[in-house]
Amino acid sequence: MGTPVVIVTGAGKGIGLHMTAALLEDGYRVAGLDMSLGCLQVLEEGYRESLLALRCDVTDDAQVQQAVSAVVDAWGRIDVLVNNACLALFRPFEARSLGDTRREFEVNYFGYLRTIVAALPHMKAQGGGIIHNVSSGVGLTGFPGLSGYASTKGAIEALTRTLALELQPLGITVNLIHPPLTDTESARPLGIPAQAMADPAQVGRALARKIFSTRPVVTPDFRTAAYLFFARRHPEVLGRLFSKLAGKGNRPAEGTR
Repeated sequence: MGTPVVIVTGAGKGIGLHMTAALLEDGYRVAGLDMSLGCLQVLEEGYRESLLALRCDVTDDAQVQQAVSAVVDAWGRIDVLVNNACLALFRPFEARSLGDTRREFEVNYFGYLRTIVAALPHMKAQGGGIIHNVSSGVGLTGFPGLSGYASTKGAIEALTRTLALELQPLGITVNLIHPPLTDTESARPLGIPAQAMADPAQVGRALARKIFSTRPVVTPDFRTAAYLFFARRHPEVLGRLFSKLAGKGNRPAEGTR
C-alpha cells in the first residue's frame, strides 16, 4: 500500500491541527483542509513532502471536489478521511434564526456528506478505506444554547451508523470519533471551567494513534469511553450536570474546532 494517506478537515486549529501534526510525526501523508491555513503552512515547512495544506470551505461542493482530487492527483489514494470541521453557534434558542442552524448543518452535517461523496469513489476503486466522523457528547445529552450544534451531532450519529451498514460490504469502515470536552474555540464559550476540559494537543495525539481503528466508536482514552457509556444510558442526567457546571454567565459566541 505504501505510505498511508489521510485527509483531515478542520485541520487548521484545535484537535484537527494536533492530530495532523501527530500523523505527520508518525510518517503518514496528510492533507489538511481548512478555510484558514496559517498554522498548517507553518507546519508544512517541516513536512513539504508529506503535508498538503489545502484551503477548502466544506460548504462548497466544488471546493471539496477540487481538494479531494488534489490529494488523489498528488498521492494516488485516500486511506482515511477524518471529518472534523465544525461550526458551533452558542446562543439561546429564542435568540437564534433559522439561518443560524442552517449554517451549522451546512458545515457539520452536509460538509461531512460532501467530503464522503467526494472520497467514496476513490475508496471503492482501491478496495477499502476508513471514514471517521467526529461527533460530540452534546449530540447525546443536549446542552443549553447549542440546539443547532447538538442537532447536527445527533444527525451525524445516525448517518454514521447507517453508512457503516451500507459500506461495510465494500470494505469501507464508517465510524464515530468521540473526543472528550476539549479546550477549543468551540468549547470555550460554554462556561465550563478550563480544568474540566481536555488538552487539544493530548487529544489530537491520542486520536492520531488510533487512525486505523475500525471500532464503531473511537475515543482517545478509557475515561471518554466510560463517559459515553453513561451518556447513552442516562443522557438527561449528564445534560443537567453539564448545564449546572456551565453556570449562567455565558455570552453568545461562536467557534470552530
